[in-house]
Amino acid sequence: MRKYFGTDGIRRIANTELSPNLVYRVAKAGAYALAKHTDHVPTILIGRDTRISGTLIESAMTAGFLSYGANVKSLGVIPTPAVAYLTKKLKADAGVVISASHNTYEFNGVKYFSNKGMKIPDDLEEEIEEMMDSNKLNDLTAVGDKIGIAEVRPDLLDEYVYFFRKNFEEEFENFDSSDFVVAIDTANGATSVVADKVFTALGIKHYIMNNTPNGVNINENCGSTHLDMLKKYVIENHCNLGIAYDGDGDRCLAVDENGNEIDGDKLLAIISNYMKEKGTLKKDTVVATVMSNLGLKKYATANGIQFVETKVGDRYVLEEMLKNGYNLGGEQSGHIIFLDYNPTGDGILTSLMLIKVMLEKQKKASELCRIISIYPQVLINAKVASDKKGLYKEDAEIQNEIEKLEKEFSGNGRVLIRPSGTEPLVRVMIEGEDQKYIHQKAEELAKLIEEKLS
Repeated sequence: MRKYFGTDGIRRIANTELSPNLVYRVAKAGAYALAKHTDHVPTILIGRDTRISGTLIESAMTAGFLSYGANVKSLGVIPTPAVAYLTKKLKADAGVVISASHNTYEFNGVKYFSNKGMKIPDDLEEEIEEMMDSNKLNDLTAVGDKIGIAEVRPDLLDEYVYFFRKNFEEEFENFDSSDFVVAIDTANGATSVVADKVFTALGIKHYIMNNTPNGVNINENCGSTHLDMLKKYVIENHCNLGIAYDGDGDRCLAVDENGNEIDGDKLLAIISNYMKEKGTLKKDTVVATVMSNLGLKKYATANGIQFVETKVGDRYVLEEMLKNGYNLGGEQSGHIIFLDYNPTGDGILTSLMLIKVMLEKQKKASELCRIISIYPQVLINAKVASDKKGLYKEDAEIQNEIEKLEKEFSGNGRVLIRPSGTEPLVRVMIEGEDQKYIHQKAEELAKLIEEKLS
């Protein structure tokens, strides 16, 4: 098991678990691993969200890069997908985002992007970890005129705004949006600096909420993890759509005109259906994770779309897309990847694609959602011994219970068991047509796992 990196970079309590010393080492080791094959002085972009600890972590990160001899362009507060886009566009050697995504403000994190604007693979993260804890780190120290140079470039945010104008402005000018209004919740996060600019540039009427970050209110009862405020606002202000981003802006969830949630699975269904109609869905395939609702799989089958599953994590969705030439994939949580535009989840891009479908088809969001039926889903954590998390596969009683349930569902439900990557937990997820029944069965199965594996 890796010591520092999780499924989405390093994420810990800022200034204690994620100390400046640790960040310095992550930077120095990362600069080496990402730039060791280059024959020039590496350039690395750094962006951050609005957390109070952001500048502290950025300072330590910058120091590590400069000490190695890499040059740094500091982008300031900027969404994660903007860093990915700019890393590729500017031909930088790497990009770094300082963010803990949807977590509360006391957390912060570090995630790397390669020169192609993609999250780095597991083996490269393992190489960085190995270097961090080795004596070799002291050898990676630039001296004299080899020390790196840092420059502050918040102006590069405009390049990201132009990206949306280039891809959507002409089309949106041809749509009738006179009666269309969208409410946008930026979660007091990274999209707070850019969402208003993008929607204004594209001529989309909008209300902005939770757009006054103060360092500690990021994701606080707002954004994609807390939709209640947005649901209420959409209904009271008669909006056509509500959009919610997370703290770093790489995911998006939506709310229809009646205040009902549109999650990542529904977004994938709506947009894949549109792309198939237009002939732009490569290989007529959508990629999602094992956590996606059974309803998405059934929608795909009913509409002649191939459904490909990966393990949990948008990086694994991207790997599958790249390996087989697919261009649409994502997660239930709202990480949607449009590979024709950007090789990472992009909340603003996702919301604009949904709005494009609504305006072109002149349909309400609720009407578009009818294409998919979502099955009730229950998730319960079973507390187990850390060294026994994987043993559920070898326990005959547990396996018999799982098989019995799946046979009973006959294709109209499923059981998914998944050990936590960071905690002494086994996650029990059951889907089916009867919410009360599957909740009971999930509790029974979780209790059995706890009894057998504690």
